[in-house]
Amino acid sequence: MCGFDKEKGPGWLMKKGLILILVGHVNFILGAIVHGSVLRHISKPNNEITTEFTAANIISVTSALLSIVSGIIAILVSRNLPVWRLHIGLVVCSLLNALLSAACCVGLLTAIGVTVAGDGAGLMKGCNTSDVPINARQPIFVKCPFDTTRIYDTTMALWFPILFLAALEVALSIWCFVIGLTLRGVGPCARKYRLQHGEEAQALASRRKREDAAAQL
Repeated sequence: MCGFDKEKGPGWLMKKGLILILVGHVNFILGAIVHGSVLRHISKPNNEITTEFTAANIISVTSALLSIVSGIIAILVSRNLPVWRLHIGLVVCSLLNALLSAACCVGLLTAIGVTVAGDGAGLMKGCNTSDVPINARQPIFVKCPFDTTRIYDTTMALWFPILFLAALEVALSIWCFVIGLTLRGVGPCARKYRLQHGEEAQALASRRKREDAAAQL
């Protein structure tokens, strides 16, 4: 993480930015599918809000959008290293994205745990108009306002990729955050970065002195 240098560093930062944009787009699409198609009927069934489902997917979509913004800023920084305003933007945006993506991971883990523990009973709240418990893995015939076919399998199959991508967003955002601090001369990697640039400056000054001496001869 502290290996950011003047030659390879901008290329690495651009790659991380492109990956963040790609991951953010994919996560946004998956989150929109889950929230808009799979869970939209149970977000507020019978005036009973399923908090763990709604919150997890809203945070997932929001963190995906913030990942795209962080990726764009990372690419801009890679092409404009001396611009200090971009450094601050990268630090702030990547930190917020790391925190929000971490919250997304916690929310998804909670939603997955609640769903698995209840055999998907939370997914069927919109159908349960009686006192008989209903689970999504072995649903009985009930009058339901939405299609219950494969709702448990589909939701779980989408949640796990979103969880993996959210964890990847956390890792990439932390890396960009450290790089932003390094460019501002703050953090554990800043000393190595300054030392490396100091050595480069000394080497450039020595080369110029040799060239001037050779020209005088």
